[in-house]
Amino acid sequence: MAGERQAGGGEGPRVSLHPSIPVSNTARSAMSSEPPPPQPPTHQASVGLLDTQRARDRSPSPLRGNVVPSPLPTRRTRTFSATVRASQGPVYKGVCKCFCRSKGHGFITPADGGPDIFLHISDVEGEYVPVEGDEVTYKMCSIPPKNEKLQAVEVVITHLAPGTKHETWSGHVVSS
Repeated sequence: MAGERQAGGGEGPRVSLHPSIPVSNTARSAMSSEPPPPQPPTHQASVGLLDTQRARDRSPSPLRGNVVPSPLPTRRTRTFSATVRASQGPVYKGVCKCFCRSKGHGFITPADGGPDIFLHISDVEGEYVPVEGDEVTYKMCSIPPKNEKLQAVEVVITHLAPGTKHETWSGHVVSS
């Protein structure tokens, strides 16, 4: 029976995770507390092939081992000293160039010109999600590891863009 427990010749129950993929000995030993059976010695040319096959049987997830932490400093990951330096800095004015709630970031165009400033969702203060054309105030913090680029922190929407629909963080839509 596909997708259900199957009797495995006295070795205990076998669980098939996918109807078309049988459970291998390696996967069976990974699911139980038994140590894997010893592997016979092989010559060097086939060792890489066996390791690749073993990892493929063991890991059904394509993302396993490839998860890289985000390099963007969020409010949670920013150091205390960087937060203090940013909060003591001057307040700048600008206009929201774009913001994507699903991606969690956007950009601000400074009122005094210059390159766009990165904006992370964790640094937006207030009840509204920023949209294009909103006037904002913000402070700046450098982005590690090289500290060459800048990020907006403590972002507050001062004027909602006229004629646009604004959404609150809880999902209510308000027309301005």
